[in-house]
Amino acid sequence: MNKLTLSAINVLTILREHNLLIKTLNFKKTDNYETIAYNSKEDLHSGLFFCKGDNFKKEYLKAAIDNGCIGYVSEKEYSVNESVSGIIVKSVSKAMALLSAAFYNYPQNDLYIIATTGTKGKTTTTYFLHSILDNFSHKKTAMFSTIDRVLGPNKNQRFKSDLTTPESLDLYHDMYKAVSFGMHYLVMEVSSQAYKRNRVFGLKYDLGIFLNIFPDHIGENEHPNYEDYLHCKMQLLINSKKCLINAQTNNFKEIYLAACGTHQKQDIYLFSSKDFMDQSAYKIDFTYQNQVDNLAGASFLLNDNRNGSISRLFDNERYSILLPGNYNEENATAAIIATKLLSVDFDIISESIKKTTIPGRFEFLNTKNHGSIFIDYAHNYIAVKSVLSFLKQQKKYKNSKVIIVVGSTGNKGVSRREGFGKAINEEADVAYLTSDDPGFEDPLDIAKEIDSFINHDKVEVHIELNRQKAIKLAIENSHVGDLVVLAAKGEDPYQKINGVNVPYPTDMVVAKNVISKLEE
Repeated sequence: MNKLTLSAINVLTILREHNLLIKTLNFKKTDNYETIAYNSKEDLHSGLFFCKGDNFKKEYLKAAIDNGCIGYVSEKEYSVNESVSGIIVKSVSKAMALLSAAFYNYPQNDLYIIATTGTKGKTTTTYFLHSILDNFSHKKTAMFSTIDRVLGPNKNQRFKSDLTTPESLDLYHDMYKAVSFGMHYLVMEVSSQAYKRNRVFGLKYDLGIFLNIFPDHIGENEHPNYEDYLHCKMQLLINSKKCLINAQTNNFKEIYLAACGTHQKQDIYLFSSKDFMDQSAYKIDFTYQNQVDNLAGASFLLNDNRNGSISRLFDNERYSILLPGNYNEENATAAIIATKLLSVDFDIISESIKKTTIPGRFEFLNTKNHGSIFIDYAHNYIAVKSVLSFLKQQKKYKNSKVIIVVGSTGNKGVSRREGFGKAINEEADVAYLTSDDPGFEDPLDIAKEIDSFINHDKVEVHIELNRQKAIKLAIENSHVGDLVVLAAKGEDPYQKINGVNVPYPTDMVVAKNVISKLEE
């Protein structure tokens, strides 16, 4: 690929086109930026530096200049070396998104992009999509998910993720790398924060999938209220060429109208369970109908309900998945429809999804003398409720004691704390409240807040802030027939504490070690 560069003139043109430019300082039209960054510690030889963040300090810009920066983009003027150009804008985050796309030669134009949003199910749906399209394209499908970032076909082109949707500069860098590695497709999760913080500003998708929405991510550093959360989620549809919407989502009418405001009806597809379609006032295009649902997985029928001259995608096709639960049938249905729209045939889809597993999602460990251990990333009320209620519906666990180990993140998702308390009241018998990425908050305060929403007449509560010890206690104190659910952490290999990613073995590794010692 050609050497990356961005001319100063091109920078001004882009910013003016989007009404972002306020003024320039010491501007040099002949500058060519050979690097871009928002981290002042990076090599910025002939570089353009973005003064990003609410807590940005002038010292960061000075460090960037020492590392080779010849221009900066900022919402504020800084008095620095006159040889350095200042570009003052209305929004650094928007400017960074647009200029990153230009610097990396608009890699999105070389990829067919399917983007998924929803309060729950984004990661599972994205893994289903990747499994199908990677087989279809002969390993030419990239994936940006909460867990993994897959940029190419080789192991050294696969990385662990820090954010569900990364900063725009990192996003376009990774798209550029994916294109350079020969990728033709990209499947990605898009969080509400990605729109709130302009990480995907200006990015268009070939297909946008809207799974569901429930109250979440509402707090001091996130969305001020549910309306703002919903507004940000709906931006995915507005920025997609075609839309696929779960008709059973909350706020469906607003979501559907948002899609209708920017699309022709033929570019909007609706899906739901068959039972829901039978009661719906809307014309549902595709339905799924459960056939089997147990701990071994699920199977279901898909049907195309469209009539007339429209070419139908499928007719009573049966699919099986390893992940149980109606909510996973919903996720698989979205992935199947999305890939059917790309003319992927039944055999490829069927073989792909029935082998798909998701790290940290509904993983199981058996014990000889203690309970059955389930590990799941469920990290809000509806997800925890769904997992626990599904397990309790299974004949094997109908009379089981339910023990849950859970914590809540610090400085974000504050509303989850009440949600965890509610789910525990409704579905659990014993709760071990522990730490889970406490950030800059005191984990004891977080645990006490969750505890304040729990009915102690119904649930036995223990607070143990050391997560490994909490898991050990939960397993040790369980008996044969009990259910032990390790929730919310999944495959996350870190605890985020006071701004530092502290290595953590993952819940699965901790549980295996505990069981191994108990059964020596």
